[in-house]
Amino acid sequence: MSRTIYCLLVFLLACTVQSRGQQTLLTEVLIIGGGASGTTAGIQAARMGVNALIVEETNWLGGMLTAAGVSAIDGNHRMPGGLWGEFRQMLYKHYGGPDSVATGWVSNTLFEPHIGNRLLQQMASAEKQLKILYNTRWTSVKREGGKWTVTITQGKQQHTIQATILIDATELGDVLAAAGAAYAVGMDSKQETGEAFAPEKANDIIQDLTYVAVLKDYGKGANKTIAKPAGYSVAEFGCSCDVSDPASFDSPQNNCFRMMQYGRLPNNKYMINWPKCGNDIYLNLIEKTPAEREVLLQQAKQHTLRFLYYLQTELGYKNLGLADDEFPTKDRLPMIAYHRESRRLKGLVTFTLNHVARPYDTREALYRTGIAVGDYTIDHHHLKNPTAPSIDFVKIKVPSYNVPMGSLIPRNTEGLIVAEKSISVTNIVNGATRLQPVVLQLGQAAGVMAALCVQQQKQPAQLAVREVQAQLLRANGYIMPFIDVLTSDPQFSTIQKIGATGILKGTGVPYLWANQTWFYPEQPMPAYELVQGLRGYYPVLNTYWAASGDLLTVTGLVKIFNAAGVAVTELHVNDTLAGASINLPRDAGGTTLNRRAIALLVDHFLHPFEKRISISGSLE
Repeated sequence: MSRTIYCLLVFLLACTVQSRGQQTLLTEVLIIGGGASGTTAGIQAARMGVNALIVEETNWLGGMLTAAGVSAIDGNHRMPGGLWGEFRQMLYKHYGGPDSVATGWVSNTLFEPHIGNRLLQQMASAEKQLKILYNTRWTSVKREGGKWTVTITQGKQQHTIQATILIDATELGDVLAAAGAAYAVGMDSKQETGEAFAPEKANDIIQDLTYVAVLKDYGKGANKTIAKPAGYSVAEFGCSCDVSDPASFDSPQNNCFRMMQYGRLPNNKYMINWPKCGNDIYLNLIEKTPAEREVLLQQAKQHTLRFLYYLQTELGYKNLGLADDEFPTKDRLPMIAYHRESRRLKGLVTFTLNHVARPYDTREALYRTGIAVGDYTIDHHHLKNPTAPSIDFVKIKVPSYNVPMGSLIPRNTEGLIVAEKSISVTNIVNGATRLQPVVLQLGQAAGVMAALCVQQQKQPAQLAVREVQAQLLRANGYIMPFIDVLTSDPQFSTIQKIGATGILKGTGVPYLWANQTWFYPEQPMPAYELVQGLRGYYPVLNTYWAASGDLLTVTGLVKIFNAAGVAVTELHVNDTLAGASINLPRDAGGTTLNRRAIALLVDHFLHPFEKRISISGSLE
């Protein structure tokens, strides 16, 4: 049966009624969770021409971005690739430009949660092959006959969904656990991961969670003070006005006004998501039942209300009250909590701190397999758990990074792709990969992978890394974290591809809360550096010693290419540069090439990105 006919049958049979009155819905890609990653996974899969279905327990899209109220983007300000970039551009258009969303100092991009939901729903509704079931819970997953069968409930109605590929985009990795995929919870041991900052012994400690509140300024003279919550104590919030930046090793700074501006949103609203004696709380509810979780989350809500009462009474912000135009809930709090950490998949590869800190020096070349990028520092919240090991996360200095494709693929479960915060990373690295722009990209990558699995009738582990990356590049996504080559650059895709081969490497810089990796496209490069980069692809160059530390010229590049067995002339090179409108100055030693030109020429004549690599980044 051709895939075109199959797609038609899927739509025709999408509501087949079973003999017992239970509907069976058919889809090619099923995404459980309409959070940040689930939304982008569905949009991307649909754009690639496959039928996708999102099951979401609330009536919003966006998860932590919206339904949890964390509407302040952490990181990736200079790398707005793919669907994350599209979403940000929509926010700019809605509010009136970049300056209109730079309202709080925690982020360059802040927005009202309900606006974020509305824009994501607009993006999703534009895709005709994407369907969304809101207010729907899944109850079981089962794999049989090479397909997934998932039961769902909508109110009192129960239905069944059959799908080829299943994506876990839940907040806590619940689906991967039910599907039988191996996973970890808590901190890894130093012996297991090889990370110098990891504790000696593993434990089940996760990061603090937060039940966010969004406050609204009801005007001078208004009194929105809530009733005094049970268990309230002034002392519990006594250090909340400390706004010192731990990344800069500041001394404590008491500034209550600045603390309130931390998460200021457009239209005189405030996101209350404050770690220092604020509304963070330690509750490890990952392995709890839904009923047990609900009890614990009520504790988190009460803790947030106690902090709100403190802000209104002790700090005098009685004019700020819970926004009445944000969340469709009786208590005006978000629909879900902000979970910083969930189950972590045991995937085909595990992304460790060593891979982040020294991408070019580890045994596995995981940087070659990147499908998402991030620049935020390793950010862990453990202030509310005195039993947590004393790890100074501020001292963990890393450059920007890319997330390997194999971290989304389980070791032992076919037909399943994992996204959101549950990918295969160590506990330490989760402190960076959990952030919103990265998770949005992880969803987009999961959508690409799912679509290719359907189109090629393959399992996720069988996909070619380069094919997935090529699809992401076509969608203006980043696979390498180069901040100085924008998606609008005419050589963006080329430089991304050559960077992913390792032939031309980036320079990583740990930098405050937005780490960096630079490509330096306009800089020249020594001839010997190119030879070093090519040796893994052309072993014959291991005995080639004609390249020196002199800057690489057209003449020198032609000699190196010919030594590698690729016949090229200077005329070919100059014509290629002219065709790309790259004009280089000529001096007495010939035309000196910059890294932009070298990347273009390597891609044009050698095509190294087309060579297959393994899931760990080795050449095949």
